[in-house]
Amino acid sequence: MRTGRSVVAAGEPGVEGRLCPILIQLIRSARTIRMRVSGVYDSVMLTRVSAFVIALTASVSANGPALRLHGSIEPVRSHPVVVPRLAGSGGPGTLVIVHLVKAGTRVKRGDLLIEFDRQAQIKAAHDREAEYRDFVEQINRKRGEQLTARAHGEAELKIAENALKSAELEILKKEVVPPITAEQNQLTLDEARAKLSQLRRTFDLRRKADAADIRALEIQRDRAMNAWKHAESNADRMRVVSPIDGMVVLKSTWKSGTMGEVQEGEEVRSGLGVMDVIDPSAMRVRVKINQADVSALRVGQPARITLDSYPTRTFTGRLEQLSQIGAVSTMSNRVRSFLAIFSIDGSDPHLMPDLAAAIDIDRGEGAPGVSNDRGEGALGVDDRGKGAPGVDKSAR
Repeated sequence: MRTGRSVVAAGEPGVEGRLCPILIQLIRSARTIRMRVSGVYDSVMLTRVSAFVIALTASVSANGPALRLHGSIEPVRSHPVVVPRLAGSGGPGTLVIVHLVKAGTRVKRGDLLIEFDRQAQIKAAHDREAEYRDFVEQINRKRGEQLTARAHGEAELKIAENALKSAELEILKKEVVPPITAEQNQLTLDEARAKLSQLRRTFDLRRKADAADIRALEIQRDRAMNAWKHAESNADRMRVVSPIDGMVVLKSTWKSGTMGEVQEGEEVRSGLGVMDVIDPSAMRVRVKINQADVSALRVGQPARITLDSYPTRTFTGRLEQLSQIGAVSTMSNRVRSFLAIFSIDGSDPHLMPDLAAAIDIDRGEGAPGVSNDRGEGALGVDDRGKGAPGVDKSAR
């Protein structure tokens, strides 16, 4: 027990912690003065006792006892792992866990964390692939039929063009043929022209219809391909790997009326958080502070951190964040609590998430007039009694 600060850090009350060093100083001064029976130095001793009592009162009122806060350990960097949400419609609402890494396992980036039964997703992927390939074959068959129909239409069009040319040649004989024959040739020419025009319009419409049929099949093919890709991605999502190097921490979930960690063989719904991968090299403490204690804190303030599970281990840290807006307490609307984040210097295997931690913060620098372990410089008293008010050096 050396100074008032160390006494407070040890968990003793703040007033007694600051009183002990001053009493030690009184004892040292009493030994130096060597009180005599005549009582000359008794008054000196009383004067010094009064001065120390005044110093004690001022120190305690100015600095006060150490502030103790309580919070929980959490990692600075972590990555949540949730049950995958399947793309597309018609997927199952729950998935079955077939492999699960144990809690506390150290993993590297890319290591398998959890795997779900993906037989349904693989079957769906194969079905979508078959549909895609079926549409591809339908498009190829349709294009072949259209090529055949186009060749037949071009042949009819060529025949109509030749018939028109023949009718045009026959119409040139109108000067040498009877009028009836000439009139028949004119009718034949008009009929050939009308048929050729009709065939051309029909041929154009048929080509547009064939292009529309092909486009419809291509849309169905692309839709089947997207469904195939979604099914494949769903199958790949059944294997979840670690995104970072760290340690696995399983989460407690609500199941069968109680809270517990998920296990292999259980069914879980999509979107449920099952674990976290944390980086244990950097931890911090999250604390809720009462509104009455906020005024004693400032960002960058040093702190001593002790784990409730390991009370003999103490860590140093500092206040990194202090919220500016308070949250309403659950007990009363008039009471506010503020969120604070304390960093922890270094790393230790005992620093685990969700462990309870106590944080001690000194409100001041200690009692005035006490400068070192020997009590030198306390209110003008040294180890030899020099400089004490009312003390005659010749009296020694």
